[in-house]
Amino acid sequence: MKSIYKIAWRNLWRNKRRTLITSSSIIIAVVLAVATRSMQHGSYDNMIANTIKFTTGHIQIHKKGYWEKKSINRIFFSNDLLVSKLKSTHPKYLIPRLTSFALCSAGKHTKGVIVRGIAPEVEDSVAGLSRRITKGKYLSSGGKGVILGDKLASFLNISVGDSLVLLGQGYHGVTAAGLYPVSGIFHFPSKEINSSVIFMSLPESQKLYFADGGLTSYSMIYNNANNLDEKLKLLKENLTDKYEIMTWEELNPELVQIIETDSNGGIFMLGIVYLIIGFGIFGTLLMMTLERRKEFAIMIAVGLRRSRLRLILLWETIYLSIFSSLSGVLLGIPLVAYFHYNPIKMSGELSAMMEEYGADPFLPFAFKADIFIYQAVVVLIIAFIAAVYPIWKINKLKILKALRD
Repeated sequence: MKSIYKIAWRNLWRNKRRTLITSSSIIIAVVLAVATRSMQHGSYDNMIANTIKFTTGHIQIHKKGYWEKKSINRIFFSNDLLVSKLKSTHPKYLIPRLTSFALCSAGKHTKGVIVRGIAPEVEDSVAGLSRRITKGKYLSSGGKGVILGDKLASFLNISVGDSLVLLGQGYHGVTAAGLYPVSGIFHFPSKEINSSVIFMSLPESQKLYFADGGLTSYSMIYNNANNLDEKLKLLKENLTDKYEIMTWEELNPELVQIIETDSNGGIFMLGIVYLIIGFGIFGTLLMMTLERRKEFAIMIAVGLRRSRLRLILLWETIYLSIFSSLSGVLLGIPLVAYFHYNPIKMSGELSAMMEEYGADPFLPFAFKADIFIYQAVVVLIIAFIAAVYPIWKINKLKILKALRD
């Protein structure tokens, strides 16, 4: 059996030029496939991370019916028992929020906005809100100030130090009204947040809406998001029916649909790349088979069984595929690693489109082992499929005709 491996390897390099040309085409295709898939997954991870950090978390807890109504009357009141039950799933961050609507007015300008009461230290640890402040300063736990997006500030024609009026409906129908100084102005990757969200400290928002101790949601972020089903099951067992527990996929169906649609398009493009790889391998095997018909005929004539000859050809294909795919993966690793740590900065229409989806205008590459393994495995499968032709040709080979030709 060892002789078969040696013969297959030597046969592969008898025509070095042909082997290297084929191998190079496969290597380039593998690098392209790795880079394309890594770029796609990096973009998805960027959008998902922003959504999880800024809005929903991996899992969100709210009062039953709140997600459908979005009413301030659907709040719940936190207590130590509830917090301990939520912490039993070991979240990295437990994020309390109070979110409602209000009419925002500054001078002659008025606009409907979303008011989000947050725990400033927690939100800053999760999403780095303080780093997104472009003017002024970030929120403090006891401060009365608010921060708002640059587009909203531009619409209202206000800046740091100015005041704005918030008017809305508080808990159980009371009037919610207040005058608040602008502490800071931020810029987010999300156009919606930039133009329609105002952040204030959680205690201040509870005063505004007369909901002392009330929350609209608890968002939970985990270090490991692979076992969310287990955490979801545990939460449903521990909490009563008055709470609704939803994952980020359920809370963001549009984002999930966008990712699935784009991923399917990416798979189609990868299919074209794999088709190129397949034709490259098949072309090599076709030439090798046609050029060596006489050689095969002599080998069979002197006593080599066709089954062993088929094994030799199969191992030639395996060697070519393994060598090329591993080389492609090894070349792809530093390329992907570089763009993983140094994302491509987008500009123009591409930047605007990414911000529309709530992602930072960067194109990071995902550095995941399965991306590289997947490409190598697919190339091997293609090679096995391509090897069917020469093996079939060996079975149909007529020795006398091949020797005369």
